[in-house]
Amino acid sequence: MAYGQVVSKTRVPAHGQVLRVHLHAEGDPQPTGPRGDCGDGRCGLIKRPGDLYEVVAFHLDRVLGLNRSLPAVARRFSSPILPYSYTNGATRPVIWWAPDVQHLEDTNNDQNSCALGWLQYQEMLRTHGRAPVVGDVPCKSIQHGEWGRLALFDFLLQVHDRLDRYCCGFEPDPSEPCMEEMLHEKCRNPAELVLVHILVRPHAPSRLVFIDNAGRPQQPEAKLNFRLLQGIDSFPEMAVAVLRSGCLGRRLLESLYVDRELWDSQGGAAGLRPLLWTLERRGQVLLRYLQEHNLTEVTRA
Repeated sequence: MAYGQVVSKTRVPAHGQVLRVHLHAEGDPQPTGPRGDCGDGRCGLIKRPGDLYEVVAFHLDRVLGLNRSLPAVARRFSSPILPYSYTNGATRPVIWWAPDVQHLEDTNNDQNSCALGWLQYQEMLRTHGRAPVVGDVPCKSIQHGEWGRLALFDFLLQVHDRLDRYCCGFEPDPSEPCMEEMLHEKCRNPAELVLVHILVRPHAPSRLVFIDNAGRPQQPEAKLNFRLLQGIDSFPEMAVAVLRSGCLGRRLLESLYVDRELWDSQGGAAGLRPLLWTLERRGQVLLRYLQEHNLTEVTRA
């Protein structure tokens, strides 16, 4: 993804500023199908420059030992195949396109592998382990520990789209999409709230896949969304250990140094440190939350 040549492009429906591109690197076998076919796993999504934090999110995922985010790199493009706005020198994130992520056939809910409402989600968390899973339970293939991984990850990054796309857990600004699309009004009726981007792959239906992870690096500490943690009774052991070690910032810096395009575009260590400090602060807030709620149980990887 970092160096492959763009050989074709496709618009992504309902995502006007995102392009799916097929990449070919030296030594790759020639594609046997059409160049726009991404079944060979050699495609990526080129996103907006403003989504560059999704690359940081990928490195955070790996440093915490979660391993649920799709690979992401930063790069600039010069391909004549791409529109000028993609080749004007701006650094953009490229996210690996996983061809086998499972989507519902329902066109109104095709951003999920399974349909899950907020109340169903909370009931599932509450009754876990108290009774065997029987009947038509939403998302029953997903292991219980996955929700703790997701909640921890989304809290650190303040990703609201999955668990709280309606912004019920904080007071949103008028410019927030949840306000412009009048989603926030639905917070009055929890039965209308649904989760989004709850995705798995058919060969690993018990493990979540995290997408669209740029989050909100500028979200002030006074507006942190604790609703993302609601109902969660256990968190991943390795991730909690990294937060407690006090080494999150250093380890992230070492990881991000590998992506030289991102590193240089953000001004190196000096430019990245404010963001890493924010993530470290949120990690300490999360640890305090665990202590205050007596959440000492952790799930192993």
